[in-house]
Amino acid sequence: MPEKKNTAVPRLRFPEFRNAGPWEVERFGKVYRFKPTNSWPRDRLNYDVGTVKNIHYGDIHKGLSSAFRIADAILPFLNDELAANLSEDDFCEPGDIVFADASEDIVDIGKAIEIVDTSDQKLVSGLHTILASQIEPKIVTGFGAYLFASSGIRNQIRHRAQGAKVLGISKSQLSKIILAYPREEKEQQKIADCLSSLDDLIRAEAERLEALQAHKKGLMQQLFPREGETTPRLRFPEFRDAGPWEGRTIKDLAKKITQGGTPKTSVEKYWNGEIPWITPAEMGDDAACHYTERTLRAISFEGLQNSSAELLPVNSVIVSSRAPIGYVTINKVEMATNQGCKGIVPKEEVYHEFLYFSLLVANRRLNDLGAGAGFKEISASALKAFPIPVPELPEQQKIADCLSSLDDLIRAGAAWLEALQAHKKGLMQQLFPQEVS
Repeated sequence: MPEKKNTAVPRLRFPEFRNAGPWEVERFGKVYRFKPTNSWPRDRLNYDVGTVKNIHYGDIHKGLSSAFRIADAILPFLNDELAANLSEDDFCEPGDIVFADASEDIVDIGKAIEIVDTSDQKLVSGLHTILASQIEPKIVTGFGAYLFASSGIRNQIRHRAQGAKVLGISKSQLSKIILAYPREEKEQQKIADCLSSLDDLIRAEAERLEALQAHKKGLMQQLFPREGETTPRLRFPEFRDAGPWEGRTIKDLAKKITQGGTPKTSVEKYWNGEIPWITPAEMGDDAACHYTERTLRAISFEGLQNSSAELLPVNSVIVSSRAPIGYVTINKVEMATNQGCKGIVPKEEVYHEFLYFSLLVANRRLNDLGAGAGFKEISASALKAFPIPVPELPEQQKIADCLSSLDDLIRAGAAWLEALQAHKKGLMQQLFPQEVS
């Protein structure tokens, strides 16, 4: 029988390696050996003092970087009586791989990190983890982080996972996974450096986005009066002598407050129509959501007429009034809502964006309006009586424009971060063989 041809060649290679031939193909068990792990629960660990840190499978699921550097991670210490009984082979070393061997989600079963840098800190692999170390050096430290995150490896692990409610992957099953890696260490390093640089960019953008969101949150707390007060701590220079804001209620500020509704789901002609239709589930807790028809289900005009839903004009403010309570958004197109939302159509002297941000700041107080035994809801009367301090229209517009500009930056940053993550995913699919034999 002719020898089976090695087809482990990625679709994309750096120019200097295009003639380097197929990648090496070996079973995991021929490249790695398993090292001891522990099963100590969280109550045998602490975050204050110790000499040995511990990786729990939950830490891997909660977002430890696939290229693990101990300086970037917050991990607990083993209590001293546990650390005293360890041997040298218990400790993680650079190049080791730590797998989460259990998960309720097929997507994350066998999720892995590579130990890249321990900074001479002693580290062990804990509950529901599998620790593997190379039998002899074949895979460059840094490359393993991306190798075990590649779809070719992840798909094999998912295929071999077992269990019903909780999935597991065993050492024996991991041993059968087929690995493909470049024969030349220089090619491994080139791939690792490329993807690591992209990870650095993604991390920097995520931190920038988080800083913008924190800045907006802090600014909102200063630009609006505290509960029970009528003057904010921060005002734009031209409004510093404008006096206190006027105490109003939503009833005072609204032309109309609407209650939504749902057409009968069994009547096909009531659905997939021309009118976007929003529920609290679509709103979510993103404080910068401005919905358009592209993100929602839609009902027909006939469905609108045969339900209690009403058509909301553009720039109405929509509040989720049933669990989850207190989400707020603005509609940028005409739309309707289900019965879990209430729509506020502002009067001319009320700038819609200002009302939107006012309700975002008052989210906790909105939540407190929910009444009912098990199923809480904001009633129409409670929403109408909700107090909102309001300045003159020019100050409303200035505040809203400032915060809307920040929202634009946040949305642009989120879109760029998503694009970077998609680029990395696509690049990984090109740089690693998808099928290995």
